[in-house]
Amino acid sequence: MASDNQLRSYHVQNQWRNRLAQLLSHVSSDPPPSEINVGKRLQELRILQGLSLRALAEMSGLNVNTLSLIENEKTSPNVSTLQQISNALNVPITSFFQPLTAKKDTVFQKKGQRTQVNFPQGIFEDLGGGLALGGGTPLLMTLEPGHESDPDPIVHTGQEFVYCLEGNLAFCVGKREFILEPGDSLIFEAHIPHRWGNREDQVSKSILIICPTDFSDWSVTQHFVDRTPNI
Repeated sequence: MASDNQLRSYHVQNQWRNRLAQLLSHVSSDPPPSEINVGKRLQELRILQGLSLRALAEMSGLNVNTLSLIENEKTSPNVSTLQQISNALNVPITSFFQPLTAKKDTVFQKKGQRTQVNFPQGIFEDLGGGLALGGGTPLLMTLEPGHESDPDPIVHTGQEFVYCLEGNLAFCVGKREFILEPGDSLIFEAHIPHRWGNREDQVSKSILIICPTDFSDWSVTQHFVDRTPNI
């Protein structure tokens, strides 16, 4: 079984990433990249703490069958379900996406070998590979045509940085609108209400770095809620 120090270490590793854990994963560099296996990780964490499925169900308030389906990869849990389970296990949500490994001080990733996660609007790739940039993590966002963030403006702590690599990206910050083309960048204080979307008929690719200063800030997840375009 893992030591208490190993379990406690989860609570100090890039805490804001708990809010993006339904999209991101941190996997060992040893195995080849693959789809996130949340079910297997959940089973490992449950067994690690010596819990039966029934015991975890009682602690989390979830149905035993639901937990069994998740562990057997018959269904994918949403962020609310993961939050209930993480609270019951007393570990952050990132535990489901991150094995117990030593802290990295260097990360090199070849193109096509990064952890890749599908989300409603497109694809996210974790450019950090488990190593954060201070309080933030660099993401490669591939946004499908006609997709955008939630119609309600996003507000969170810290700053946000965007660099357009391919296609166009519309960013509304306060009352101002910025159309990012390849090579354009944008940085702003994230307490200013903001929204983004891809209005074009081609894929958009951008580097996105979200750096909230409040590690308990749930609002960062608004970036990843799919809505029909209307910005």
